[in-house]
Order: sequence, then C-alpha cells, then structure tokens
Amino acid sequence: MDDRRRTLLRIYRAALDAVDGRRCVRDALATEPPTGPLRLVALGKAAAAMAEGAFDACGDSIAAGLLITKAGHVDRAAWRQRPVRLFESAHPVPDQRSLDAGAALLDFIGSAPADAEFLFLLSGGASSLAEVLPPGGTLADLEALNRHLLGSGLDIHAVNRIRIACSQIKGGRLARRLAGRRARVLLISDVEGDDPATVGSGPLSAGRRTPVQADELPPALRHLLVAELAPAADDPVFCHITHQIVASNAQALAAAAERAEALGLPVHRHAQFVKGEAAAVGEVLARALCDGKPGIHLWGGEPTVTLPPQPGRGGRMQALALAAARVLEGRPDLYLLAAGTDGSDGPTEDAGALVDGGTVSRCRAGGVDPAAALAAADAGSALDASGDLVHTGPTGTNVMDLIIGLRAET
Repeated sequence: MDDRRRTLLRIYRAALDAVDGRRCVRDALATEPPTGPLRLVALGKAAAAMAEGAFDACGDSIAAGLLITKAGHVDRAAWRQRPVRLFESAHPVPDQRSLDAGAALLDFIGSAPADAEFLFLLSGGASSLAEVLPPGGTLADLEALNRHLLGSGLDIHAVNRIRIACSQIKGGRLARRLAGRRARVLLISDVEGDDPATVGSGPLSAGRRTPVQADELPPALRHLLVAELAPAADDPVFCHITHQIVASNAQALAAAAERAEALGLPVHRHAQFVKGEAAAVGEVLARALCDGKPGIHLWGGEPTVTLPPQPGRGGRMQALALAAARVLEGRPDLYLLAAGTDGSDGPTEDAGALVDGGTVSRCRAGGVDPAAALAAADAGSALDASGDLVHTGPTGTNVMDLIIGLRAET
C-alpha cells in the first residue's frame, strides 16, 4: 500500500475514533451523572459500544438493561456478568428477530416500576432492529415494506415518514409506553440536521405528523397504516423525556480535518450535504477533486441507491466510489475514500472503498467491467476485483458517510 492510501485511511480512522459510541456516551454521562437507579435501553448498530460507555460512567446505577443491535456487532461473552438482556437482530432488512426484539422492548418498559428512570442510547439501524407492527401485520409484510423502501431511492426523511406510519413504536409512539416515567435519551446521529425525531425513526421524539396516503404504499401493504397519528410535539407523553446528540457527522469531519492538518496537509471542507443517487454524486465529487486545490477534500452525507430487481454486491458508498473511479481514471495524483462510519455499506460487511486513478484498469484486469457493474448495482464485485474495498468490522458508531479525497502535489 502506498503512503497516500495510508494517509487517507489514517484520516478516516481519526474520524471514527472521534465519534466512538463508548467514548461519547461516557463523556456525556460524566458531565451530567444520573442521580438514581437506571433502566438501560441501548438500540441501534452502535448499541454495544454506547452501552459500554454507560457502564463506564455509571455501572453501579444500572439496575437492568436491554441491548438490541445488529447481529455480529456485540461480544456476548463480555456481557455475561452484567444485568443486561441481549438481542442480535436484523439489518438492513428486518426479520423475525426484529419483531422479537420489539416485543422484548415493550415488555422491558412495561414491567418497570412506576417510578423507574430510563436511559435510552439510540443509534442508526434502530428502525430495522426492533419493530412492533399494527394488528394484522405479519413478518412477510414487514420484510416486503422494508425491501420496497430500501430500493425506492427515497431519502431517509421520506423513508422514515412511511416507516412511522406503519409502526406502533416509531414516531414517538414508544413514549406513550413510558406512562410518564422519566427518560434521558443519548443519540448518535445518522441523519441530516441531527434531528432526534429522525434517528431510528424517532421512537421517543415527536416528528412530522403529515399523514401517509394509501397510494404511497403498494396495495398489498396498505393495511399496515396505523389509523391514529403519532403524538404531536406538545403531547404530555414527552414532558419527562430529554434528548442529547453525543456524536454526529460534523464531529467526524472536524476530527478528519484535524488529523489531516496534523499531517501537514491543506484541508478543504465542502459544506454541501452529500445526497442523491450515489453514482451521480460520485461523478460530481470526482470532478470537484480533479478541479480542486492540492490537499485533502472532505464531504459528509448519505446518498441513496435505486436498486434493480436483482441487485449485485455493494452499497451506496461502493457505488459512489466506483463511479468516481471512472472519472479519476489515469490520474496518478488523485485518490478518493468513500465509506460508511458503521463499518458496513448496504447489505455488505465492507465499509466502502478507496479508489484512485488505477482502479478502473485493475477492475478490468480482474475481469469486471466497471460500467456494467454500476448498472447492475454490483460495485462491490468490481472493487473486490480491483483490491480497493475498505473493511473495518463494526466500528461502534454510525454517523452516516464520509468521503475523503486527496489531490497530491504534482
């Protein structure tokens, strides 16, 4: 691996470290320590790391806990001596484990004493990991709904609006189950604007209450719509609930910039939030890098991918990276790393990719045509052939995506 690629990976790792769930939760609780026994609920892809932070700061105060995270994102052995029940659930497409986790969540809240105080630790992925359907909803319905949404090309706000309309715990509906009990909510934000009502579809937050119309769903799924609107912002169910964002994409970008500057590199922050179709965005960012000044270029956001009926391997960051590589072809001075912050990209276990001016030729040498791979939503296969995939494993955080470009001095 050449030094320029190592530099980009170091900058990426510095960004991840700055938004580590364990560190951020521990620091937040140390600043405002809890005053009494707690019921802990950690839900999301970063749930295990966040829960570790809670035990670091106030382990003796945690009377009981429930931890729901993506399968493979928790070391079960490390939790055997703690009063915490573990659920390894499904993401990005929910399955029976998601419904089991949702039922356990309601039972955990409902069985707590009337004067119990809760600490909720929420991160991205919660929407898939735990669900409670309206009466008559089935597992097949849930799977079909989420596959429809994941392949729709809708942004996260539009997706969450529909998820909330079909759930008995999203959009603040879980707050009703607290029945007036106090709850402190610490969140790692994986959404534009860091709105608590959007993280994990806002189980304890009031969001937009615009009704979803039946024709916004396929006919076979319209029976999932909950007739009663989610609670409004002034509903008394929210009186004893507080929210605090402890990690965000902006924090990760700031840490990336700091590390790049420490390495003696000029830094160019791009303010626009990266969204839209991943392949088209990749081309735009690559052209900006081609035309930009030497140094490190930073973007943050979360693009989308509209999937064909039978997609291949890869996620949005891999699609963005491969599309960018086609623009960078033949340029020895340009590099671009595009990766999620949670360690996974779409339904893959690769975080993203680090491409350069030789990526396209390496793809072809490996027997894969980059253009055909993009058209088939199979960017991961092309980037595997070129040797450009980035693998981190679970990172303990989830603050959307980072794109780090390098234009070297020539």
